[in-house]
Amino acid sequence: MKTRFGFIPVHSLLVKDEDTVNKIVGSYIKALEKIGGKRWTKADLKNPKPLFYLMVTGGTEGLLLNWNTERNKYIKNEPVCLLAHPTHNSLPASLEVLARIQQDDMKGQIFYSNGPNDKNVFNQLEKALHNLEVLFALKRMRIGLVGTPSDWLVASNPNPETLKKIWGPTVVPISMEEMKESLQTVNPESIKTIFESLVNGAKEIREPSQTDLEENVKVYIALKQVIEKYNLDVISVRCFDLVLDQKTTGCFALAQLTDEDIIAGCEGDLVSTLSMLWTSKLLGQIPWMANPAQLNEDNNTLWLAHCTVPRSIVEEYTLRSHFESGIGVGIQGTITDGPVTLLRIGGKNLDKLWLVEGEIMQSGNSEDLCRTQVEVKLISDSVKDLLQSPLGNHLILVKGHHRDELREWWKNMIAW
Repeated sequence: MKTRFGFIPVHSLLVKDEDTVNKIVGSYIKALEKIGGKRWTKADLKNPKPLFYLMVTGGTEGLLLNWNTERNKYIKNEPVCLLAHPTHNSLPASLEVLARIQQDDMKGQIFYSNGPNDKNVFNQLEKALHNLEVLFALKRMRIGLVGTPSDWLVASNPNPETLKKIWGPTVVPISMEEMKESLQTVNPESIKTIFESLVNGAKEIREPSQTDLEENVKVYIALKQVIEKYNLDVISVRCFDLVLDQKTTGCFALAQLTDEDIIAGCEGDLVSTLSMLWTSKLLGQIPWMANPAQLNEDNNTLWLAHCTVPRSIVEEYTLRSHFESGIGVGIQGTITDGPVTLLRIGGKNLDKLWLVEGEIMQSGNSEDLCRTQVEVKLISDSVKDLLQSPLGNHLILVKGHHRDELREWWKNMIAW
């Protein structure tokens, strides 16, 4: 089995030999190996995979803290995961260690097992392991920021170093000039297949001309070139510069990239791009980034709208012009009614979270809003909260109810 995580049996100096370790926790070691664990030594502490400490005996508190100090030299902000068992003072040692970890403003968790066949605790371990794998995946991510965030995003312009420290991804700055140069090098022949997919899949084409559509596909090809050049996992684009300078839009390009599991955010909004990346990795869902355009306090409903939407999450779509400018291509999609989760990361240190569940009531076609529109009725919170304590403009929508799963991850990994 592929190694998913490491584990270190931690025992007191009174345990002199490996036979004694195996007698106490040998069955636990085998159980951990069955779910992808590998026993680590000090030489493995640099390994960028999750680590669990198997508390073999008591009298290990100081030793574990030393291990963790060494681990922190290489892996930052990793929650300390302790596996305790019923004998040899494993549990009291774990309690003492976690108390100290929390005193030091670090995160940690104890998994108490009644035995190596304790399905409940191993289910908890599997869930924690997935959460940790998402954390480690985020640490490996490279977000390309093409241009700077749009001027109006005054609350959505985080320091890239803060983003990296709190959430993990590295921001790679890329000039808009480089993007425009890449756009000029696109071979017209390279757009044929994706152009046909876009056009043939549309229910209707209204305002855009063939030239508009071709230029939109060229933006997609150009962004792919930038992604490959800088080895990016994610991208966010100051897309209104394309409208002003190139008389085209990035609406299709960003939607298509997201459908290809390359999360792509609009307007250089790093906060929303990060939010989409997080939900994609944790939930395996395609997210949608949109403006909260209207709300109704009496009905506890909210209209979301944007000129781009991944085609994989809509029933059908019409190709329209971009709403604000009337040029290029926007996507007017119909999203199926049903359960959804809405969220927004925010705060100066990106450590705040607005997270609610709701139901899509209907899709819209107002000519006064961005092209894709849905009305969502909130079922877990009041829409008034957006007016009283907003974290910013754009919200992220994912299908299904995932509030508990998202909040648990955020609480264990981010809310320091």
